[in-house]
Amino acid sequence: MADKSASLSMDEKSFDYPVRAGTVGPDVIDIRKLYGQTGAFTFDPGFTSTASCESAITYIDGDKGVLLHRGYPIDQLAENSTFMEVAYLLLNGELPTRAELDKFTYTITRHTMVHEQLSQFYRGFRRDAHPMAVMCGVVGALSAFYHDSTDITDPHQRTVASHRLIAKMPTIAAMAYKYSVGQPFVYPQNDLSYTGNFLRMTFGVPAEPYEINPVIERAMRRIFILHADHEQNASTSTVRLAGSSGANPFACIAAGIACLWGPAHGGANEAALNMLREIGRPERIPEYIARAKDKDDPFRLMGFGHRVYKNYDPRAKVMQATADEVLKELGISDPVLDVARELEHIALHDEYFIEKKLYPNVDFYSGVILSAIGFPTSMFTVLFALARTTGWVAQWNEMISDPDQKIGRPRQLYTGAAQREYVPVDKR
Repeated sequence: MADKSASLSMDEKSFDYPVRAGTVGPDVIDIRKLYGQTGAFTFDPGFTSTASCESAITYIDGDKGVLLHRGYPIDQLAENSTFMEVAYLLLNGELPTRAELDKFTYTITRHTMVHEQLSQFYRGFRRDAHPMAVMCGVVGALSAFYHDSTDITDPHQRTVASHRLIAKMPTIAAMAYKYSVGQPFVYPQNDLSYTGNFLRMTFGVPAEPYEINPVIERAMRRIFILHADHEQNASTSTVRLAGSSGANPFACIAAGIACLWGPAHGGANEAALNMLREIGRPERIPEYIARAKDKDDPFRLMGFGHRVYKNYDPRAKVMQATADEVLKELGISDPVLDVARELEHIALHDEYFIEKKLYPNVDFYSGVILSAIGFPTSMFTVLFALARTTGWVAQWNEMISDPDQKIGRPRQLYTGAAQREYVPVDKR
């Protein structure tokens, strides 16, 4: 039971509510009995002051620029871990031993192929369909092929579904890319890493062997790790909300993909890259900064600021170093990166940005990296979905196992018409 309580006075009555403390982070006021006791709801558009669940997976301190997965700092994981190691950590709560990691990697690797009939789904889409539209449809369709892992009351089936989703998402994403460019699908290869396998399925062709560049593979591994989970964001909350109804895991992840597609969420890195390209040259930066400060100008600097982070996004630091490595390896002198570096330098020393706490976020550099590797901008959000599937699956499993979990049912502040009588059409 909580040691502290919060009091609410309403209609000359006072009500006490327990205050709960997490491991770290702000306390929360437990208002589950608020409506029953007072007949009133709280009003919190966007749920920015509401804890929708109890979770032990990811912790963010936006003021300090901290991101922890199961207690481990994101920069340490991005620098030292494999994606399979991070996936295991998110799912199971602890870093694996060598034997546990080998077994987990083996299991995921043997689930990477998709049902052969699934390829027919792709051919039903137009060639110019957005890859995220394809992802929504194909992932939702998985429940039609894997009936033996849709019973959410069976822990074994939940585990199998989790492994299948993590394993098959790179294959599904690579197939979406191949379909859009008119190239044949490339099957997974079991002796490659998770990220290496994805690169080969995306950029390899049957006509010749594909050689994986270790610098590019390391960059993709970091990108996947940096996007693996991010607490109760819009798409994760969507997965949890869909799952609270008892929907099968494939449908829940498809719902998360649909939410992630929004430009304010997963599409932000594409918007940031487009902005950098629009600026074009470092000498044009002052003009765009002036526009960003002008309240009457609709222009916004993309890749700066974050709903949660009011400090430097810890993921952005890793991404900046990765951008340098990738462009150096590929021998690319990209003016867009020059613009990004100069814009970041100015923003970190400009009073306007400092006062508003507009620091570079993870999207600021990721688009530059992905573009240099060869991904079209339409694939950026697909890669985000691929990586975030691990976090979605971990959050979904945690939600299903929570004894306090209930079907999601937000309330509303109704401002429409009060009850009125129907009037026949000829009397209106």
